[in-house]
Amino acid sequence: MDLIPKPDQIVSAAANVAHKMLYGGLADLRPMPRTLIDEGTLREVYHYRPRGTVREHGDPVLLVTPLAAPALCFDLRRGCSVVEHFVTAGRPTYLVEYGEVSFANRNLGMEHWVDEVVPTAIREVSAHAGGRPVHVVGWSLGGIFALLTAADQPDLPIASLTTVGAPVDVTQVPMVAPIRPFLGLAGERAGLVTQAYRLLGGAPKPLVRRAFQLTSFNKLVTKPIAIAAKLDDADFLAQVEAVDRFTANMIAYPGRTFGQLYHRILKGNQLASGTVTMDDREISLADLRAPLLAFGGASDGIAPVGSVQPIVDLATGAAELRFEVVPGGHLGMLTGRAARSTTWRILDEWIAGHATPEVPVRPQSGKATRKAPAPKRSADAIGSNPARRYGSASSRSLAAKK
Repeated sequence: MDLIPKPDQIVSAAANVAHKMLYGGLADLRPMPRTLIDEGTLREVYHYRPRGTVREHGDPVLLVTPLAAPALCFDLRRGCSVVEHFVTAGRPTYLVEYGEVSFANRNLGMEHWVDEVVPTAIREVSAHAGGRPVHVVGWSLGGIFALLTAADQPDLPIASLTTVGAPVDVTQVPMVAPIRPFLGLAGERAGLVTQAYRLLGGAPKPLVRRAFQLTSFNKLVTKPIAIAAKLDDADFLAQVEAVDRFTANMIAYPGRTFGQLYHRILKGNQLASGTVTMDDREISLADLRAPLLAFGGASDGIAPVGSVQPIVDLATGAAELRFEVVPGGHLGMLTGRAARSTTWRILDEWIAGHATPEVPVRPQSGKATRKAPAPKRSADAIGSNPARRYGSASSRSLAAKK
């Protein structure tokens, strides 16, 4: 609002406050409808169902969530949902998420995601979409896992790979750079961080949530002022509500994975060297063969442009490489209000430019053609059995919200 509000601004602000008080909020937080098509240990793969009369066409997109963050990052709210954007356009849209991480998962390392979760999701999505190659889109650590998977298994059916805010050189992260020289002083076994995550079995949800909030400390402090100044902007207020819900739903890190990320990525900065150590091998980013699109956020405090851009010099084997700087912070660049006309537009162009050519089926001349009957699907086929529609706790919760 202006310093001296105009009459129409006062009316809009009053209406927004009344709506929030009466209905609990301004944001449309309904999740996009989806169906579980595959599941395993900390792996749930979903297919988002087409809307109305929209028919799916083209290659599928697989959205890869990071650890600790909920899948809400891709389906934040109606109007600011990457999922809604793709589904409305008729793009076959899928997502892999990990469910609740518990103490029982403390022994799972990075290998679980790079060897099992992400590659299995890619294969399942390709099969579900009729054998078409998959456009993989990973945000934050999801982008790192997708990068390592694609570099390690170049035979996967990947049409293209996109990373959004995936930090490669952690020395360029403002919150990490000043403390990196001290991370190894106590020794790997004696370090307080090492002992803490082993005792807790990982990084608990409250700690993860607080860490995410602190990365945007300035916004956290000025948030009440910003809300007061924009009480007449319903879309801004709705976005604040949606981001608050996202932050409140952070998930824990498994203990061993957290330890590997701490020692190899944070302390060792292995990604910046171009090679990451797994239990039984090393993965080189130079072995990536798929076309790669990498996004950096202009105001990203978690993965600033300087930490993302080194991928350009490391992924030397990529069939094509494109780097883009877009407006927004770590979450905003993916699903902020400006992302509609920046990140999403570029992503649409990228996917269209790397689409699998459609091969029309032409009937033989002079012969009549008859449409083959649709094959019968067994009750056990994924997606055809109503009992599997909400086959997991997180998926069943969607049914209750509809």
